[in-house]
Amino acid sequence: MALRQFCKLTPVLAANYQSKTFRLPRKTTFFAVKSYSTANGGKDTGAAAGQTVVSERRGSVFLVAINRPENRNAVNQETGRRLVKELLAFDSDPDLNVAVLYGKGGNFCAGYDLKELANPAGPRKFEQDVTKGPGPLGPSRLQLSKPLIAAVSGYAVAGGLELAALADLRVVEESAIMGVFCRRFGVPLLDGGSVRLPRLIGLSRALDLILTGRPVGAQEALAFGLANRVVPDGQALQAAVELAERISSFPQECLRADRTSAMYSCYDAASYTQAMQFEFDNGAPVVSAESIPGARKFATGVGRGGKFF
Repeated sequence: MALRQFCKLTPVLAANYQSKTFRLPRKTTFFAVKSYSTANGGKDTGAAAGQTVVSERRGSVFLVAINRPENRNAVNQETGRRLVKELLAFDSDPDLNVAVLYGKGGNFCAGYDLKELANPAGPRKFEQDVTKGPGPLGPSRLQLSKPLIAAVSGYAVAGGLELAALADLRVVEESAIMGVFCRRFGVPLLDGGSVRLPRLIGLSRALDLILTGRPVGAQEALAFGLANRVVPDGQALQAAVELAERISSFPQECLRADRTSAMYSCYDAASYTQAMQFEFDNGAPVVSAESIPGARKFATGVGRGGKFF
């Protein structure tokens, strides 16, 4: 059973996209979109006024930032749309290997913009079929074919925690706070929080966060496995970029095959046997493409003693 990606956009958002289908690993269908960002046009958007999401290329690493610091980077509908466009553009670009998601102004993301929820400017329609459109926060239903790292500073709460859980890895600053803060206001987890958290940290710990809504500091998040790295304040983005560059330096076909297999075994495999079969079928083609050339490097002395190169 192949992992699925949304193949259709909600009618409310459709007018904002120009798209064509294309294929990615795992037989997943995405929509490739024409984006204003560096991922498509080769221009650095910077932190231009009025842009709720900004992006930047650094070699094969792509940086995507939520740019609503006055709202602790809470995501409104426009921000969600732009996050989807940026991450899909990243996933379709053959020159980009790893993305880093972060927030401008000291906070990762405070979740969905409750002010917009309380005072809608127009009709709001969330796509109910998770295979046919983005989530309320935008990219939360994506199944990217390449790694995503979250650089977490300040608050990563409510939907912001769900966006952090979307990432493969989370680099978290010492003073960062994570938690299901939306518990206080009767806002449910609609962006994968109740799906990803139990798989990341186990059901017991996930329920502790989901039921209580309590804040979780960086060291506890590290002990849980919710944080992969804890770094001093102000260094999450730099550390995440350095980690992304290291990941990007490895043979990518092999790396993505192993990543895909891990995701499949966690979310889609119906049995141990099915997961093992997928691992072999998905990884075997890599042997001639990357494993044999890699073995020849090793035979010449490269990487001996566990050294990285």
